[in-house]
Amino acid sequence: MRVTKKEIQLRNRVIPYTHTEVDSKTVCFMFAGAGYKYDSPLFYYAKMMMLRNDIDIVRVDYAYDDQTLRKTNEELTDIMMADIDPVIAEVLKNGSYKETIFVGKSIGTLPMANVLMKREEFASSKMILFTPLLRAKSLFQSLLASSHQGLLVIGDQDHHYSAEKIEQLQHLHFKIEVIKNADHSLDVDDYDARQSILFLANVMERLQQMIRSTGPSQTFVH
Repeated sequence: MRVTKKEIQLRNRVIPYTHTEVDSKTVCFMFAGAGYKYDSPLFYYAKMMMLRNDIDIVRVDYAYDDQTLRKTNEELTDIMMADIDPVIAEVLKNGSYKETIFVGKSIGTLPMANVLMKREEFASSKMILFTPLLRAKSLFQSLLASSHQGLLVIGDQDHHYSAEKIEQLQHLHFKIEVIKNADHSLDVDDYDARQSILFLANVMERLQQMIRSTGPSQTFVH
């Protein structure tokens, strides 16, 4: 396994990213949340799951200030894609990867749903959305129109959760995991560490199943 910190030098800025390679034909691109970084539990164990399945990983190491994060979802999507697109192009340019997987958390799901899921070259890519911003109109409409396979995980105490919207997404090829009493970090209320860990393990099991299998939409409530 090789872990390399890399940079793309543009005219007015540098875009850092981390490339973990196990000589796979499949690569997983990861997009962190605003405050939920790559060393946080969901990404840490998702990375382990990818490596267990011999999948290379690319983490786009963006960081945005509060002023940027206060922009509209559409504006933020454009800003994030300006960082994400050059990395994707660089990683895929030699054609060594035959399959792609995308994993996003919170704001990291915006470029996935608003842009990447609409591109023909990623029509067969698997999409993993952790705590997506379901109340964002553009993101939700993109999910409704999607034919991708993937996994959507959200807590029913997340301020972005909507039971009505989850119901409308039933026709998708996504496996949908709704975690009871979990917040935007997928932590269970009252600081219940044991239950939070059990739910995290269950999410990783669903992720493993998604990586290896195909099938229609299912919704699991825990």
